[in-house]
Order: sequence, then structure tokens, then C-alpha cells
Amino acid sequence: MNRTQVSFMAMLLICSHAAWAQDDSTKATSLNEVVITATRFPKKVSETGKVVSVISKKDIESSNGKDLAQLLSEQAGLLVNSAYSNPGKDKSIYLRGASTDYIVILVNGIPVSDPSGTGGAFDIRMFPLEQVERIEILKGAQSTLYGSDAIAGVINIITKKATDKPVQAYGGLAAGSYKTFKADAGIYGAAEGSSYNIGFTHYKTDGFSEASDTTAAGIFDKDGFTRNAFHANFDARVVKGLHFKPYFRYAHFKGDYDGGAYTDADSKYEAQMITTGAQAQYSFANGGLTAFYNYDEVSRTFSEIYGVYPYKGNKNSLELYAHYSFNPRFQLLTGIHYNKQKMNDETATPKNPTAELTSPYLSFFVRDPGGFNLELGGRYNKHSGYGDNFTYSINPSFTFSNAVKIFANYATAFKAPSLQALYGPFSSNTDLAPETSTTTETGVQATLLSGTIDARAVYFRRTIENVIVYGPSFQLINLNKQKDHGFEFEPTVYINKQLTLKLFYAYVDGKVTTKNNAKDSTYANLIRRPKHSFGINAAYQVTPQFFVSTQLSSYGKRSDLYYDAATFSQQPAILGAYALWNAYASYGFVQNRIKLFVDVKNIANAKYTEVYGYSTQGFNITGGIRIKI
Repeated sequence: MNRTQVSFMAMLLICSHAAWAQDDSTKATSLNEVVITATRFPKKVSETGKVVSVISKKDIESSNGKDLAQLLSEQAGLLVNSAYSNPGKDKSIYLRGASTDYIVILVNGIPVSDPSGTGGAFDIRMFPLEQVERIEILKGAQSTLYGSDAIAGVINIITKKATDKPVQAYGGLAAGSYKTFKADAGIYGAAEGSSYNIGFTHYKTDGFSEASDTTAAGIFDKDGFTRNAFHANFDARVVKGLHFKPYFRYAHFKGDYDGGAYTDADSKYEAQMITTGAQAQYSFANGGLTAFYNYDEVSRTFSEIYGVYPYKGNKNSLELYAHYSFNPRFQLLTGIHYNKQKMNDETATPKNPTAELTSPYLSFFVRDPGGFNLELGGRYNKHSGYGDNFTYSINPSFTFSNAVKIFANYATAFKAPSLQALYGPFSSNTDLAPETSTTTETGVQATLLSGTIDARAVYFRRTIENVIVYGPSFQLINLNKQKDHGFEFEPTVYINKQLTLKLFYAYVDGKVTTKNNAKDSTYANLIRRPKHSFGINAAYQVTPQFFVSTQLSSYGKRSDLYYDAATFSQQPAILGAYALWNAYASYGFVQNRIKLFVDVKNIANAKYTEVYGYSTQGFNITGGIRIKI
């Protein structure tokens, strides 16, 4: 056991002792929170050994000047690269050092993806924050519950829910730096167990030059971005216990992009996404049954001086699962998932290729009144391209006096090769195997000093094998082994009912081992990901109407790679450490039905780089109004 692990275990014992020493009347907070994503049915955090972070409705309502990428970047162990670059620049999510391709994105518990893309990852630029009510972030290997890609974790975006009124309208207007304008409007309501929510959002910004402009005359043009999005969600109560939930979402965005590091260009992109389907849920005394059908269709077009590059694809998903409580101690979850992806590309081999994945799974839960909890699960995956594989998970935990939870997780996960990787027109390889991983976690979550402090500390270690890389002939092959490890510490201090401090510190490091001349060659490779990151958020409800918060985030130096046109090769670069200071304030009128807000980012006007050779936002401000009628 190395020094880091020894120090971590010592801290666990200290925290555990401190929490155990509290009186039995200790008021737990985060341990009593009910989440869905950890087990696919409602369960208290105290009853699962998994690591779940929640961005609450209140947190989102206090983030009116941000977008989804910026909000996610405020969480421990989660960084969205380019979140503060030009607004239209592509966003890459890094969770515990793993890239977007190793993260499953859910919307209301249903996976969404881009079947046309190289890695198949969902583009979060397509989802407006104005449509979101709550976000649950489930960390660690989760393929047993969520299948392919859930190597680093799962992000479940939960959309706005209707109120208890039959009809209520909502909306907002905002404007700010870079000639940015946002508008959204919607209507929702609920009656006799049924509800609906229909809304539209518009976002437009002139932005600034995506590439850093080092010319003396500053001649690079601005790269703008426009997005329009529509959503309609319905929840019909058919009979007692049975709900039918159809939905439809559409997003279209377009913008400009540059030619590379320090390189201006007049290039354009355009993309649209259609997601539609329905979910049926039946609840009974000892459990529930859920079925859904989901259809994703994505098209993207990039236009530049070298030509026009279209990417199109669609995915059909079906899933049926049920959970059942045999008694208060024993629960079972079982289900089967099927999806069929298609890439619309006449140049692929074969033309317009498809891939199917069928996965039955089973999880067994033990919930002991004495505080011991255990989850055991397994999943079999049958893929039409590479064959089959199996994943499993073991998640024990123990909760003392509802004040401290100690947990240890061991789980395997996998990522199926994308259609582009298997059959695409460039560098594809039909012999690719799935990337597979093992992840170990250990940690403690505790409520201290009669509910004044909530804290969680986690150490993790992850190994990914058969990582897909470009081989010597520029064909994709399974070659690398990726090893990552890290530590996260997240204390929250409730100073009083009005003032809360949320802090986090995250450490992550990784290396890749590749066979080179029959010998292992090991090197660090977590580009654009800092080893050390730190954040603090102070939120103060001054009066029932007046709210203020301020946030400071600090990121250590990072390595990067960029394409050097002079040598036709990738070159290394070092990106310096930086800190961002943001602030937010809102004031409510008419029983908080009308709220004015102002959001200020990069108050100190820090100079920093997220991607080598690309610009970032300086001091900027957004102000606006939110209305509920």
C-alpha cells in the first residue's frame, strides 16, 4: 500500500470516528437524499455504496447565466474542457480523467447518444440548461446497469417537472457579453395524476475568435453560435399505478469554427438532433415495472475549404426492467436492453452499416436494518459485430447510526466500438474488440457536528484494456492499456440556514502502457486534464427574495497536444494553471414569481488556456429576468 492510500485510509478512520461519536439524534442530510440513478429505482444514498452527486433544482435556478457545460464543470472530479472557450466550441467531458466516450448521458433515465460520431458521445451543446430541473452524477464503472460506455460514470439529466396547477407558464430573457441573447418560454401543468411540459429555447451569440489571434492587427473574425430547441413531455395516468410518458425533443444549432491552433478559418458547422419515444411505468406494492422505446437521430455537417463532411446516424432502443422487494431486506432488479444503431454513409463498408446490442442484466440488493447494504450485479452483452462479453459489480457499504457510510466498490465495464470505428470510410477495422475496464473505489460519506458538515472522500483506481488507437498504418486497433487513479474530497458546511459553503478537491493521474518492440512503454497521457483541481462555492440567502453566491475554481497545469502544420505531426505543449472567480445574484418579486438576475464570470479577467492555441472568455456578464405565471 503506497503513501497516498495509507493517508487516505487514516483519514477515513478519523472521519468515521468523528461521525460515530455524534449523538444518535444527528440529523443526516445527504445520506437521506433519495436518488434514482444509482439503482434505477428510488433509494436513499445511505442504502447504496455507489458515489452519487446531485445538482439540485435550487442549484440550477441559481445558475441562470451559465450553460450546461459550465454547470457540470463546478462538480468534483468533473471537467468540461472548452466550457469557458468560445460558446460554440465543441465540449469534451472528463469524468475522473476519462473522456466523453467513456460516459453515458441519460435524459430522464433513458440513454442518448450520437450514432454518427467517432466515439458515439452525446453533444451537450444540444441540451439547454433551461429545460433541466435536476442532474444526478453517478461515478465509477456502471456497465452492469447502463451497458456500453459507462466506464467512468453516468450523468442523468432530469427535465423540468410540472407543478400541481393545471396550467402555468414560465419563461425568461437574458442578454450579455459577446452580444449574447437568450430567450425561453413554456407551459406546464398537472391534474389528477397526469402532467405535461412544453417549451422552446433560443440562444444566439456573436462570440469571439475561436482560435487565439496573435496577429498584430487582430484580424481574426468572430465565430458565432445559434441554437434553437423544443421539448414536449407528457405523463398520462392511465389507471392507478400505471403511467404512460411520451416525449419529443428537437435541437438545431449552427456556428463557425476555425482551422486549428492560432489559425483562423471561415468554416461552418450545422447539427440537429431528434429524440422521441415513450416510457410506461407500472408501480405496485412491492416494486415496479418500466418499459421504454427511444429513437435518436443526429445529423451534422462541417463545411470548410477542403470540402463538406456530412455525418448522419440513428439509434433505436428498447428496454424492459423491473424491481421487486421480497421483504424489507431483499430486493431484485432485472431487465433486458436492446439497441440498433445505423450510420447513414454510402462510402462506408458495408454501405449504411448497422450494429445491434442485446443485454440482459440482473442485480440483487441486500438491505440490513443494522446498516449493512450490498449490491451484486451482472450483465451479458451480445454484439452483432464483435461477439459477446460480460460485466459485473460488487458494491458493499455500511452505515452507522445514519451518520456515516463506509463503502467499497469493485466493478467491470466496457465500451463497444462505434460504427465509425468498425465500418467508417477512414481507418476503420471490423476486427475491433470492446474496450474493457475494472474500477475499484473506497470511501466514506458522513454527517458531522449534528448536521453542520456533510463530507465525502473517495479514492478510485481504474484500468482500461484494449484501448482503441491508431496503429502504424493509421488503422484503428486495440492496443493500449490505460491506468488512472485519483482522490476526491467534498465537504459542505451549513453555517446557518442562510449561508452554505460547498468545497471540493480532486486529484487524478493516469498513464498508458503500449507494447513497443515487445516491451512496455509507459507515459502520462491525460491531456487537458489537471492533476489538481479545487473549488469553493459560497451561497447566501440574504432574505427570502435576495440570493447571492460566489464561486472560485482553481485548476493545475495541464499537458496538451496540437497539430503542427509545418511538420505534419502532433507536438506537445504545456498549459498553465489558472483560477476563475464568478458571482451570481438574484432578487424576486411577487412571491418570487418574477426574478431578476445577474451572473458575472471571470471577475478578475484571468488569462488562461483550455485548449492550446484557442481563446477563452475574459470578464463577461449576463443579466436577465425569469417569470412564472
